[in-house]
Amino acid sequence: MFAVAAVVGLVLLRAVIDFVRQHPYWTALLVSLVVAGAVAVFVVVSKQRARERADQAQRDRLIAVTDAMSGPEFEQWFARLLVASGFRDVTVCGGPGDRGADVVALAPDGRRVVVQCKRQSADNRVGSAAIQRFAGTCRVIHGGEICILVTNSFFTAGDGIQIARQLNITLIDRHALEMWAWTGRPPVDAV
Repeated sequence: MFAVAAVVGLVLLRAVIDFVRQHPYWTALLVSLVVAGAVAVFVVVSKQRARERADQAQRDRLIAVTDAMSGPEFEQWFARLLVASGFRDVTVCGGPGDRGADVVALAPDGRRVVVQCKRQSADNRVGSAAIQRFAGTCRVIHGGEICILVTNSFFTAGDGIQIARQLNITLIDRHALEMWAWTGRPPVDAV
């Protein structure tokens, strides 16, 4: 089978070489057309990708898009926000067994950032229990130097917010997240 393919390949190669020798102008024209076609395809694809990136960036600036997302989509969205804000080595690691770390990254100053994302419906707030669980894993298990709990909703009033303050955990609610997404600048506590 390989021998037959090799023979066919050699015969075709010989035919191409003979054509090039006998018809140099036609060869130049055909090569020019192929190159021009390849360049045209490259330009069209590049413009399409640039348009898609610009459209995605515009959508990402609007907090309302998070309301229709799944949890994993919200994690990806927040990871893109981190990248756009100058964070490096951003990795989405959420899912079963994540032990409270949905996204990890390096802050612009090099500190390790651990993020727990809570995508909620508008009437569902993040309570004290979620804050306490994250407080128990952020630094000890994940080595977070900056710990962020972010939601597209709000936090319930109570001891959870106080615990977050005491343990230096940054809570980012819908308003703070919306401002971050719109301006590209994270809240002061997040950097």
